[in-house]
Amino acid sequence: MFATPAFAGGGSAVPMGNTIAAVVANDPNFSTLLTAVQAAGLASTLSSAGPFTVFAPTNAAFAKVPQDQLNALLNDPAALKALLLYHVVPGRVTAAQVVKLNTAKTVNGANVTIAVNGGTVSINDATVTQTDIAASNGVIHVIDTVLMP
Repeated sequence: MFATPAFAGGGSAVPMGNTIAAVVANDPNFSTLLTAVQAAGLASTLSSAGPFTVFAPTNAAFAKVPQDQLNALLNDPAALKALLLYHVVPGRVTAAQVVKLNTAKTVNGANVTIAVNGGTVSINDATVTQTDIAASNGVIHVIDTVLMP
């Protein structure tokens, strides 16, 4: 298992046919993320072969973003796409691998900082709250804050 409580318990297994996009679409905690993915035109990307690792912000994470800033992003597909791709790392990176990294290069080209402090794993300013949600084309780790490039 994992050395840190933040990663204990992992996630539930998903049937092979479920892509990252399908997992997000079927979880009510990701409804804002789903809206953003659709607005940015990334649903087909997150349904493709991958593999991808997605640091997925919950609805509560999106609620921390000021409403005017969130509305502006949702109305600017290019900026929204860049923001969302900052949450995606190429390849399937499990929680056991994440805790051994200091940084990871995202699909948008920028790096995120990874820190393990006691039982807490952080990606930039976001705390990882759930890990290793399996998808047929990658893995999802849930975070409590939207990552800003």
